[in-house]
Amino acid sequence: MLARVLRELQPALPLRTLGWVFPDETTAALLLDGPGLDGRRNMVLSYRPPQPVLFLSGERLRGEPRSPFQRLLAARARGDLLGVEQLKLDRVVVLHLGGESGFVDQAPTRVLFEVTGRNANVLLLEEGQGFAGKIVMAAREVGAGRNRFRTIRSGGLYSPPPPYDKLDPRTLTPQQAQGLAAVPVGRWREQLDGLGPLLSAELVRRSGLEAGEAPGERWPQVLAALQTLVGDPTVSEGTMHGGAREAARFEKAAALRKALREPLEKRVSLIRNQLADVTRAAAGLEVAAADREEADLLMAYQHEVAPGAPSAELTAFDGSGPRVIALEPNLSAVQNAEKRYTRARRREEVYERLAEREPMLISELQEAEERVRHLDTASLEQLDTLAETLQAERPEKSQYGMRFVTPGGHEVLVGRNNKENATLTHRLGRSLDYWFHAQGYPGSHVLVRSGGRELAQPDILYAAQLAAAHSKARGGGSVPVDYTRIKYVWRPRGAPAGQVHYTDQKTVFVDAAAPQG
Repeated sequence: MLARVLRELQPALPLRTLGWVFPDETTAALLLDGPGLDGRRNMVLSYRPPQPVLFLSGERLRGEPRSPFQRLLAARARGDLLGVEQLKLDRVVVLHLGGESGFVDQAPTRVLFEVTGRNANVLLLEEGQGFAGKIVMAAREVGAGRNRFRTIRSGGLYSPPPPYDKLDPRTLTPQQAQGLAAVPVGRWREQLDGLGPLLSAELVRRSGLEAGEAPGERWPQVLAALQTLVGDPTVSEGTMHGGAREAARFEKAAALRKALREPLEKRVSLIRNQLADVTRAAAGLEVAAADREEADLLMAYQHEVAPGAPSAELTAFDGSGPRVIALEPNLSAVQNAEKRYTRARRREEVYERLAEREPMLISELQEAEERVRHLDTASLEQLDTLAETLQAERPEKSQYGMRFVTPGGHEVLVGRNNKENATLTHRLGRSLDYWFHAQGYPGSHVLVRSGGRELAQPDILYAAQLAAAHSKARGGGSVPVDYTRIKYVWRPRGAPAGQVHYTDQKTVFVDAAAPQG
């Protein structure tokens, strides 16, 4: 549609201009003067999101500048309209204005219009060729917080939207059209430049096929319909209504895909890291075996180890010769052996715990990767279902931390930082509620809102696992977790937020992994 507007304008160029008028705060109209315009004397740039539009109008328009950008546009973008360009069939158009001489000379400039839905923008660029150059001023500044791919700042350099590789419908060959024979007509727009939802719906109507129907041997029928659309991109009234619905669905699906992609890809990355933990734990078994072998030697030959020695040379059990074993001089041979046994046992426990989860992790990874693969092809209904599923799979959150529910139905709140820890413990917790924390490790405060009731053993273990899993002990073996009533927890005078003392605690040992369910 943009190409059609520019195609109608091209034969009349260059055109004398009579300045700018501004019907509202997001509309600028360049007044044109010259033959061949059929009474349409205004080029209207309406840049209000989400439906910007460029068109020629014969209506009498008026209006003074209403913003700093419009005032600068009226003052600087002057002179004859020398040329108009479109970036491929993308929604980016540039107007070349020749400048003018007078009391204050105005240099040639370019006015660039991004007719891009919610990101619509008009920019004043310095004189130059094509679509790149220095930005004099933009109607809407775009920082890295709004667009991580490119920024638009006054005084900065403009770069057009990222390049793409699509077929040009104006020059589409029969061979190229035949290559699309297996693609449903409603999805030809994904391969063809310049087709949005409305024109795609019009192509479906003109082809006589269903949107989800692949043309197969009838591809010449679709090519003929496409050629008529290039000549006359007018959308019929019936298609306009249906296309508007389709456009809304398309926009919603695009927004959903964007919102779902990040958590899905994070999930894939997380599971891959957890599987890598299994691999590292398996490698740790060799270290554990070496520790056990040295510990066995120390126990067998403890009478030969000199007290306080930094090392000992002992004969290997397999007859391979002497083995030099490093020692901690302040420990006896038996104590050095016990330390090695403990290290080996921890490595073995970590591997056993992680290996037990490995089949489940592999299954979860396959499911997560499958979701990412199907994201681009999923229908709006499938995307809605996926969004609901992901929401249901997320742990509930409260204003003051992550929220869980124990097997017995008690609410559990887990602090995510020192401030939330302090809030849970000193503001939300009641005196008879229960408080959990991993013993000897920095980590989250876990509050179980029991309403004064005693906790059953499954509830205690559930909350203790949450405390261990949200502490520096995560990934270790059996972790001690202390628990007591809130009334026995206090903050020492002058201590930072989250630091507490407590008494009357009991201790349970749990795996430092988040509980299931």
